[in-house]
Amino acid sequence: MTGRLDGKTVLLTGAGSGLGRESAHLFSAEGARVVVTDVRPERVERVVGEIKAAGGDVTGTPCDVRDPKDCAAAVAAAVATYGRVDALMCSAGIPEEGFGATPFEEATLESFVDVVSTNLFGVYHAARAVVPHMKANRAGTILAVSSMAGLVAYPGFPGYVAAKHGVNGLVKSLSLDLGRFGIRANALCPAHGMSVNFAMPPDAEVLGLSYEQAQPSWDPYAGSIPLKLARPPALRDNANAALFLISDESAYMSGVCLPATDGGNLARSSIIFPSDLDASSDTAPDGVLPADQAARLA
Repeated sequence: MTGRLDGKTVLLTGAGSGLGRESAHLFSAEGARVVVTDVRPERVERVVGEIKAAGGDVTGTPCDVRDPKDCAAAVAAAVATYGRVDALMCSAGIPEEGFGATPFEEATLESFVDVVSTNLFGVYHAARAVVPHMKANRAGTILAVSSMAGLVAYPGFPGYVAAKHGVNGLVKSLSLDLGRFGIRANALCPAHGMSVNFAMPPDAEVLGLSYEQAQPSWDPYAGSIPLKLARPPALRDNANAALFLISDESAYMSGVCLPATDGGNLARSSIIFPSDLDASSDTAPDGVLPADQAARLA
């Protein structure tokens, strides 16, 4: 049985935890030769060991995406090991100082620069390192892990929002400039199903769980996601979307910022009424609105 990535080499940044790690496992299971990088060497070693134990073809190297020399070295290591890089997935990222609780004017300039350097310049450095190789092969795919924060704003995350909007603009520009070389560039913009480790210290245990999965229980009607399903959104939901975007199944998609695991959030108006998220307030038979909604629209 053939995999969707048979014969392809995929280099991932930030693959020591979260979506990067989950995607590395999935891509390997789909036949890819995987190059795992992360700023923390011990996490690289752990993920490489996990994939090898599952029978995958994998290598790894530490990489701080804020350093262009590290990114160039990671690409060089991938080419030296496998002869080519067919796809680059940029999933390294860090959150805002205070995780949304620090007022804008009180956050340090250093933290803002660090957030932008990791989340935006990290994509730039990695892409810049791999593009000459992809141009020589007249083929390649660049996938940046952006965020729903690249499409709308998250309160308390100004640097993160700015960086992710920049990532979306960058892939759109790359899609125009690199398309003639057979190179695609897209962004994945998750809303839910993202790693709970993102909110934890860098040296915390890698849990492999989304925020929603890490909760004691799952009640789809207790949250704000319009789509109500019996299970919580998971890292694998986003990894599946990443797999599609780097596989040949999306061969004619470029410059796309895909709102993965949106769950209907982007379909909502700017003013949300609590009852709009309540299953009991569905439209009545024959298109008659419930009384509370009719009163609001009168």
